[in-house]
Amino acid sequence: MLDYDKEAGAYDASRGGEPRAAAAAAAVLGLVPEGAGRLLDVACGTGIVTRRLASARPGLRVTGADLTYGMARMAAARLPGAVVLADSRRLPFADGTFDAVTSVWLLHLLDDEQAVRCVVAECARVLRPGGVYVTTVDKAAAHDVGSDIDAVLAGRPRRAARDAAPLVEEGAAACGLLPAGRAGFRGHGQGRSPQRTAADLGRGWFTTLPPGDPLTERFAAGLAALPDQDRPRADPVFGLRSFRKPDA
Repeated sequence: MLDYDKEAGAYDASRGGEPRAAAAAAAVLGLVPEGAGRLLDVACGTGIVTRRLASARPGLRVTGADLTYGMARMAAARLPGAVVLADSRRLPFADGTFDAVTSVWLLHLLDDEQAVRCVVAECARVLRPGGVYVTTVDKAAAHDVGSDIDAVLAGRPRRAARDAAPLVEEGAAACGLLPAGRAGFRGHGQGRSPQRTAADLGRGWFTTLPPGDPLTERFAAGLAALPDQDRPRADPVFGLRSFRKPDA
């Protein structure tokens, strides 16, 4: 797991920056009803997406929440007075406070299925009847774009996907949420190059492949043999699901 306090300053630049944030915000808002008045962005990170959610709909009152101080501090600079430090498993809001709740790139970070169900339940709790919950799903799978890099890494051990769409849908159903829609958006700047992927291996970003492990070194050698070492392959397309809380 990354240290998000340390990563905060460089986080946006290493993950597609404003183009990716714009694509994410547009796709999220496409699943949020026009009449929504209050939106909570859970695990808002640096606020780069949260700010766009707010600016795209002037009538939408947006609140950001993040567990990490470094991230929340950056988000607060982008949305003064609208960001709180909060654990997504214990949100500091009353039942039925928001018309919409979003969690972009959160569920894949959680430890296990129980944690996913807990976070989804909290998001459902703070939704008003008729409100919608929007979340990303299948993040890791989105990075498999059918490239030569994916072919080299095909045999690597994989961590179970905590944000797998069926698991998220199951958790939402357990809270009484109903499927309401889906969308996708391009992860601008997230296409992998062989050189960048090998560097990520060396930093331990592939959590099942520790740096220095013989298997890690074998994959690194395969990446080094690919052509066009600096050329990014196709960008991923990330998936979104939305769920509606039934009217009382």
